[in-house]
Amino acid sequence: MKALPLLSVAAPEAVFAWRSGRPLRAADFLHEVRRLAATMPPGRHVLNLCRDRYRFAVGFAAAMVAGKITLLPSTRTPETLRRLRALTPDLFALVDTPDDLDLPCLRYPDEDPAPAAAPPVMPMIEAERVVALVYTSGSTGDPLPHAKTWGNLVHCVQTGAVCLGLAAHAGLTLVGTVPAQHMYGFESTLLLAMQAGVALGAAHPFYPADIAAELAQVPAPRLLVSTPIHLRALLDAGVRLPPVAAVLCATAPLDPADAREVEARLGAPLLEIYGATETGQIATRRPAQSDVWKLFPDVGLSPDGRGGWIAGGGHVASSCTLGDALEVLDARHFRLLGRLADMVNIAGKRSSLAHLNHHLCAIPGVRDGAFFLPDDGGPGVTRLMAFAVAPGCTREQLMAALRQRIDPAFMPRPLVLLEALPRNATGKLPRSALAELAARHTQACETAHDTAR
Repeated sequence: MKALPLLSVAAPEAVFAWRSGRPLRAADFLHEVRRLAATMPPGRHVLNLCRDRYRFAVGFAAAMVAGKITLLPSTRTPETLRRLRALTPDLFALVDTPDDLDLPCLRYPDEDPAPAAAPPVMPMIEAERVVALVYTSGSTGDPLPHAKTWGNLVHCVQTGAVCLGLAAHAGLTLVGTVPAQHMYGFESTLLLAMQAGVALGAAHPFYPADIAAELAQVPAPRLLVSTPIHLRALLDAGVRLPPVAAVLCATAPLDPADAREVEARLGAPLLEIYGATETGQIATRRPAQSDVWKLFPDVGLSPDGRGGWIAGGGHVASSCTLGDALEVLDARHFRLLGRLADMVNIAGKRSSLAHLNHHLCAIPGVRDGAFFLPDDGGPGVTRLMAFAVAPGCTREQLMAALRQRIDPAFMPRPLVLLEALPRNATGKLPRSALAELAARHTQACETAHDTAR
């Protein structure tokens, strides 16, 4: 059975990561992996909740060395943990901070390990072994698990690094604003460091000032791995960033105007990744220059016969139906039209929630916003709702601006003003979170109506 190395680095002295301004060698990483693997309990399934990106990497690698499977759910709510434990009774959590979990926990050792006395032996992992169960985000329904083998993960990330042209920037160090537990963060921070020779930044900065500070702590050339919501916040904050060689972005298509502004402000190319939890990353583009995506080599698209598309080949282990509407231009190129689940039909007229969200967020003064189509509650025309974060704007002003931009059939009834939207760590809005907002608003209106009577 074919086996692949845990790390792609050739020399034990190569820098694998930067943590609190200190370089950590590949030898240090492998030594720590061996130490942690030896302390893991007998359960086969690990819930890696380490917040420090380097410790998360050690935990994931140690789980592989110990023959275990890492579970990467999209959320860690009590209900999610209850379901995971019901499915995998031997589950234990790896944590690096105090946590009140209804799970057996292994605490990451606080003390730094002693330096390795001898050059470490590189662990070899069977290519066909399932090493992770990654769960979908739940943005269009219930989160679902997808098994990932080590061979497919390695092939995906190494191919992606070539397609992104990362080899042109020797000695890259990455700083990621996306959690390693998310598929995009898992591939483009953790696995990029393990299998593409990019040094890992251990921190997980969130606020603009923290992102700038973390970039300053790692050496150039720097790679910023982020999301549209974080990049928009960086632009709005106007913080001064250290020079970066490139920016990676994913989780949602970036508006071309925002992409051009990011490139102008940072003086670096912004590259987008297209993919899904089911497939991993499968295409790239530079949105400041083109709206056309280019597929990875060996990955192909075929029609599913119902208006959708199926991805297969390369690292995509089994053919997967994509949840997006695509305009396929040729065997290697396509345009992304929107999520299939986003398509709405109101009074015989069709649009997409992504299109409506774009127009809402383009209104001056709107910092964030989202449309929501409630489940059909009975006879009559279902009405869209919308939520907006727009300090200083009134509901009437926003509705007047929307009337200039969208068809009357798609006008929200109601438009709800909020201080913030319940986005997750990657900037996504799960449908369940929007449904909860809608239910709370409806209940509040009914209570107010009853009180008035």
